[in-house]
Amino acid sequence: MDDVDEPDEREELFYNNVREKIIFLLLFVLLLALSYAIINQYRKRDNIIVSVQDEDDITVYKYSLLLCTIALAVAVGAALLLPISIASNEVLSLYPSSYYVQWLNHSLIHGLWSLVFLFSNLSLFVFLPFAFLFIESEGFPGHRKCLKARVYETCTVLLLLSIFVLVLTYLLYTIFYTEQSLFYMLFNLWNNYLPFLYSCISFIGVLMLLICTPVGFATLFTILSRFMIKPQLQKTTDEEISILRLEVDCLTRRLDQVTINGLTYMSPEPMLEEKNQNITRNEKELWTLQNGQLKRGLTNRLSIYQERLDVLEKQRKISVFRKLFLYPTFMLLLLALTVVTVLLVVQNLLLILVGIKALPLNTRQFTLGVSSLSKLGPFGAGLEIVIILYMLVASSVGLYSLPVVSTYRPHIKQTPLTHIVGNCTLLLILSSALPLLSRILGITDFDLLADYGRIEWLGNFTIVALYNFVFACAATLCLFNKFTSAVRKELLSRLKSFWKWIMGRDYSITHINSSFSVENSPTIAKKTS
Repeated sequence: MDDVDEPDEREELFYNNVREKIIFLLLFVLLLALSYAIINQYRKRDNIIVSVQDEDDITVYKYSLLLCTIALAVAVGAALLLPISIASNEVLSLYPSSYYVQWLNHSLIHGLWSLVFLFSNLSLFVFLPFAFLFIESEGFPGHRKCLKARVYETCTVLLLLSIFVLVLTYLLYTIFYTEQSLFYMLFNLWNNYLPFLYSCISFIGVLMLLICTPVGFATLFTILSRFMIKPQLQKTTDEEISILRLEVDCLTRRLDQVTINGLTYMSPEPMLEEKNQNITRNEKELWTLQNGQLKRGLTNRLSIYQERLDVLEKQRKISVFRKLFLYPTFMLLLLALTVVTVLLVVQNLLLILVGIKALPLNTRQFTLGVSSLSKLGPFGAGLEIVIILYMLVASSVGLYSLPVVSTYRPHIKQTPLTHIVGNCTLLLILSSALPLLSRILGITDFDLLADYGRIEWLGNFTIVALYNFVFACAATLCLFNKFTSAVRKELLSRLKSFWKWIMGRDYSITHINSSFSVENSPTIAKKTS
C-alpha cells in the first residue's frame, strides 16, 4: 500500500508540465484579447468592398493584423515580466508552505521568461517583418495576381533580408570576437549568433529607453503643470465661453450662406483674438476666397473655435475636488516617484563604482521564493513594481513625444495598418529592454532569467556605469527644469485651499478659483497691462 500511495516522480513531472502549459496558454490568450482590443481601438476602418478581387486584400489584412496582435501581446508580456516575477517571489517567501501557491514555482517563472524571450525574437525578426512585407506585396511581375503570389514574394524578400542581417551579424561578431568560419557560424546559429543579434537589439532598446524615459518624465510634468497653473477664474471663463459661442454661431451662418451661393458678404472683425497656431489665414485672405476654398477655410476655423469652446466648457464643469485634490496629488506622486527613482539610480551607481554591487550579468543560480530581494520586504517589492510600471508609462509617453516618432503616433480609428506594424515594433523593442534597464539601474535586485541573463554587454563595467550616470543626470535635469517655482507656489496654494474646503469654511468655487495666483493668468495680465 505504501508503494501505491507514493507519488511517481515521472507522473508528478508530467502534471507539472501540463499545469505550466495550461497557465502559459491562458496568459497568452488573455494578452491576445487585450492586444486585439487595443489595436481594434486604433486601427483605421478601411472601406474594403467584399468582392472576388478584394478577397486577397482582406485575407492579407487579417493575417497581418493577427501578427501585429501577437507582437503586441508579447510586448505587454515582456513589460510585465519583472512585476510578475517580483510579486511571485514575495508571495512564495511569505507563504512557502501554502497549498494555494504551490503552482507558483521557479520552473513556471523561468519558463515564462524563456517563452517571452523566444517570442520576442520571433516577433521582432519574423512576424512583424513578414506582416509589413505582406501588406506591401503585390506578387512578382509576370505572374497572376493572387494570394499565393503575394506569399511567394513576401517569403523571398524576407529570406533575402534574413541573409543580409545574418551577414551583418557575422561581421559584427567578428569585430567583437575572434574570427570564425562561415560554416561555424551556420552550425552555431541558434547558440551564438541569434543571442548576439538580440543583444545588439536590446542594446539599442536600452539606449532608446535612456532617451525616452527622461523625456517622458518631462512630458508628464509639463502636462500636470498645465493643469496646475492654468487660470481658473470663473468670470473670465464665462466671458470667453460667451464670446466663443457668438463666434461659432456667426461662422455657422456664414458657412450656410457659402454653401448656398458660394459667396459671403459679412466681414466684421472677429471678437476673439487668434491664439491658436492652426489658424493660418487672416481675415482678409479668408474673405477673398470663393466657393470650395472659402467653405474649407470657414470649416477649419469653425472646428478650431468649437474645439476651444468644448475645452473651456469641460474646464468649467471640473469639480472642486479635482481642482484642489486630484491634480496636486498626482503632481506630488509624480514628484515622489521621480525622486525615488533618481535616488535608487545614484545609490546603484555609487555601489557599482565602489565595488560592493556586482554587474547585472547573471552568473549565479537563482531560486525563486527563498527570501525577499528587497530590504524593505513586501513594501519595497511593491515600490519596485510601481517604479517599473511608472518607467514603462514614462518611456511610452517620451517615445511619442520625440520629433520624428510623434508623426507616427497612433490615433483612435485613424491609424493605418502599416503604422500599427511600426508602433508594435517600437513598443516591442522598448518593452523587451525594460527588464534590462531596470536591472542595470538597480531598481530591483531580481536576476535576469533565461537568455536575458546571457546578454554579455551587461557585464561591461563602462557601459553599465555610463547608463546609470546618464539616466541620473537626465532625470535630475528634468526635475530642476519642470518643477518650477510657479508650479511649487500653485501646488501649495491648491493644498491650502483644499484644507480650508475640507474644514468646512465658506469657500465657494468662485472664491477658491479667485484665490489662485492672478499672475499665472495671461488674460488677466493682459487686461492689467
